[in-house]
Formats: sequence, structure tokens, C-alpha cells
Amino acid sequence: MEKIIDESKQGEALTLETSQANTKKLFIESYGCQMNFSDSEVVASILANEGYNTTTNLEDADLVLVNTCSIREKAELTVRKRLEKYQAVKRKKNPMMKVGVLGCMAERLKSKFLEEEKIVDLVVGPDAYKDIPNLLSEVEEGREAINVILSKEETYGDISPVRLQSNGVTAFVSITRGCDNMCTFCVVPFTRGRERSRDPQSILEEVKALNQKGFKEITLLGQNVDSYLWYGGGLKKDFAKASPMQQATAVNFAQLMDIVATANPKMRIRFSTSNPQDMTLDVIEVMAKHKNICNYIHLPVQSGSDRILKLMNRQHTAQEYRTLIDNIKAIIPNIGISQDMITGFPTETEADHQDTLELMRYVGYDYGFMFYYSERPGTLAERKMEDDIPLEIKKRRLAEVIALQKELSRNNLQQYKGKVVEILIEKESKKDPNEWSGRNDQNIVAVFPKEQYQVGDYVEVLIEECTTGTLIGKAQGYAPYWRA
Repeated sequence: MEKIIDESKQGEALTLETSQANTKKLFIESYGCQMNFSDSEVVASILANEGYNTTTNLEDADLVLVNTCSIREKAELTVRKRLEKYQAVKRKKNPMMKVGVLGCMAERLKSKFLEEEKIVDLVVGPDAYKDIPNLLSEVEEGREAINVILSKEETYGDISPVRLQSNGVTAFVSITRGCDNMCTFCVVPFTRGRERSRDPQSILEEVKALNQKGFKEITLLGQNVDSYLWYGGGLKKDFAKASPMQQATAVNFAQLMDIVATANPKMRIRFSTSNPQDMTLDVIEVMAKHKNICNYIHLPVQSGSDRILKLMNRQHTAQEYRTLIDNIKAIIPNIGISQDMITGFPTETEADHQDTLELMRYVGYDYGFMFYYSERPGTLAERKMEDDIPLEIKKRRLAEVIALQKELSRNNLQQYKGKVVEILIEKESKKDPNEWSGRNDQNIVAVFPKEQYQVGDYVEVLIEECTTGTLIGKAQGYAPYWRA
């Protein structure tokens, strides 16, 4: 994976405040998307009730869990390597340690995991985390422990997540699960199931609790947040079968954002991830209405070629995407936009690749997530299309996409020089302990001298310099709007 302007948390052990009543130790790692990190917080909450505190010391763990990603082959290989590490520790240091695999890779491989990776004791899919205590009992009794049944209803809306690796400033709030879009390259519908949304009242209660604890920013999270639709429960695709009263009182994503932003005016709000075919302009109008909703959208497109988009089963054309971008920028001129892009999809020609570069120039993305295509087992592309683009061509096209994105990113950041931007301080800069690091409204990282400021402060920063990924400046004072 290549990503421009991002500091990834992938593979970090996650920790939380300990309870003195708990005596067992949990070591949990997460890979892949933000939803996996959010799910790990749900798992930690479930296991806290079973007597587990988390630890960052692998050798001390009674239970080791790895939350996995299947979106790319490389992500799965990384997990295999981590299992080798666990096996070595178990053999040499901690023979009683139990190991479990969670998430999309568990859902995809199911019982094969127990056959292929002898160290694995339990395999748990994304919708079965409440069953982990029962599965651990099965392990203790010497039986295979596996639950990968996808749910039509589970949203974990009744569980208060434990905030792992928390800076006390930003948090994820899951609002939907699953995806109905069935892109031909994507394994998510098979590992995460169909779309279902969470009760808006439970979302409001979780955000309120975070606000009361001093958190300053939340990200409303889902595989496809634009598809959020609450009409009393159930799958989105069954909305047409709902009663007239349910349909009349349903809450869509734009309405949900409006409710959350109105109820929490001093909390900054983001959302991820969107899909062009489901993004509606009423969402953008709600963003423009509220100062506390960040002017940033992650809007994956995957390709600039209509022919490739059709093969991918993306329900939009390149021109429809351009029109959507134009309409968004007309409503919010200073919007930040990022992308997902895949190079080397089956049958992709040089002309298709040039269409992608042309679209990137047209939009002028702030940053992006860029990959070359790899077959994912079970997807339509893997079953029906030959992976016919040589690896060296995939990599060369990817390098060209990355180079263009760096150029676009640099040009966009140059425009901030001499301007004052509002930054929420999230942590100490990785490169300089004397500087703070935070993000602006458009999700761009900025660093500046610490002075008297603290993590969680909103600060106005005068931008003096920039790199291809970071704004560099000097604080001018606290941001007035965000002062309590």
C-alpha cells in the first residue's frame, strides 16, 4: 500500500486503562482499515468484562488477538508473518498463551486458518465478537473454536467501546457495517456482509459520552457511510419492505450528521468512507451548514477510465464523478478531497492509465491511497477476469500515480503558506519532541513549536513552510470558536 500524507497505526499493539479487578492480559494488534481499529475497541470492551486488561508486552499475554485485513494480498502476508512471531514467543517464552485471529481474513479463510496456522486457537469473524468468551471456553476444553457467521443485524451499538491507544482527543464512532456495492475487485461484501445501520440514538449517546470525557473530534465510520439509513433496524436493501411509518421517519446520513453536529457544537466531526455513487449533495449542504463538520471528504474513485470503472462494477462514470466534484466544490470551495486508486486492473491499457492521471489532475486531490491490483479470492474479478497486466507494468503505473499525487499534494500545500489555519493538537511530532502535531479542517497535518499549548487545544497556526505532506508554522493563539 502507498498512502500520501498519512501516519498509519497499522500493526501497533493497542492498550487501554487497566482495571485492578482484572488479572488476565490481552495483547491485541490491528491491521487494515479504521473499522478494524474500531472493532478492536469493541473486542477489548467485551474481554474487559471477562477479566482481561490489555498489555503491550507480547510475552506477558494470556491471550493474543490479531485483527486482520483481506483487502490486499500484502495485508494477509503481514498477518502470516505476525503469527510466526507469536509462535516463536509461545514456544520459547509463554507456552500457555492462546492465539486468535479476528476480522476479514478470519471470515474469508474460516476453518482453513486452523488447518494452515497450527498456532491459531480461535477464529472469529467481524460479526461474532460477542461470542469470544464462549469460544475461549471451547479452547480451554480442547475443542476447535470458530464463529464466522455473518449477521444481518449486528452493529455492536449496545457496547461501549474501550478507547485503545487513545490520545484522549480523537475517536472513531461506528455507524454502519457491511457493504452492498459488490465492486468486482473487493472482498469486503463477503467478509463484512450486507449493509445495516446503527440506531441514531445509540450513536448520539456514544458521542455525548466522548464529549463529556473531553474528546474533541470524532470520525463517523463505516465501509460506506453515505448509505447510512435507520428505519428501525434491518438491512438497507430491505427498506422498501418497511412500513409507511418507518419510511416516513427514517434517518439518512445527512440527517444523522445534522443531528450529531447540532447536539455537539464544540466537537469537530469527520466521516469515512464515502462512495461516489451514494454521495448526495444534501450531505455537502449539511457540511456547509455546520462549522464543526470538517471540510474534508475521502471519495474513492479507483480509476479514471469508464471502461475500467464498468469492469470494476463502479456505478458511476468518470464524468459523473467530475460533476460530483464540481458540485461539491461549488458548495464548499475550500474542501479537502482524497482518493483511492488502483493501477493494473485486468485489461487496463496505457490509454486507461492516462485517463486516471487526467482525472487526478482535474480533481487536484490533497492526498491518496494508491495500490496496484492484486486478485482477491472469491471476488468476481478473480473468478471471471484474467490478471493479465505484468507486475512490472502495474508497479510502473503505480509509481506514476504516486509521483503525480506528490506533485498535486505539494501544490495544494503551497497555497497555505502565509495563511492562518485552525489546528487541533493531537500528539507530539514524531520528528521533533519540541513540536506539536495536529490536523486542519482539510485533514492535512501541521507541526509547530509547543510553547504553552497542550494536546487537545485548538490553535491558530500561521503557516510558514510546507513539505509534500506537512504544513510547518507557528502558533498565533487559541482558536476563538473552539474555546469552551
